Amino acid sequence: MNQTDCNDLKEIGKTRPVLENITNKWSILILTVLCSEPVRFNELRRRLDGITHKALADALKRLERNGLVHRKVLSGSPVSVEYSLTALAQSLQDPFNALYEWALKYGPEMAQAQLIYDAKHAEKLC
Repeated sequence: MNQTDCNDLKEIGKTRPVLENITNKWSILILTVLCSEPVRFNELRRRLDGITHKALADALKRLERNGLVHRKVLSGSPVSVEYSLTALAQSLQDPFNALYEWALKYGPEMAQAQLIYDAKHAEKLC
C-alpha cells in the first residue's frame, strides 16, 4: 500500500465525500458493531448507547445507500429487520480495528490533553 503524502492531497475532491460518509458521528460505530455479526435494529440501538431511533434509521439508510450495509427483512410476527455488512464495508474492518485500537491506546492521553487545555483556558477567563 502506498503511503499518502499529507502535504499532497490532489485527490481531496474524490476522497472527501467518501470520508464524510464513513466517518460521521454514528457510521463508524454502526459499522464496528456490524463487523462481528448481523444485528437487528433494536439490538443495534441498544448497543449504541445514546443514539436516537431517528438518527439510527437515517444513518442506516445512508450506509445502505452507499453500499456499506445490507438490510434484510425477516418474516415473523412481528416483522423485524436485520442489518449486516456488505463486502465493500468488510474491507473497512482492518482500518476500523486499527482506529479502535488507537482510541483505546491513546484515549487517556487525549483526555489528559483536554484537561490541560481546559485548565489553561479557564485561567484566561478569570
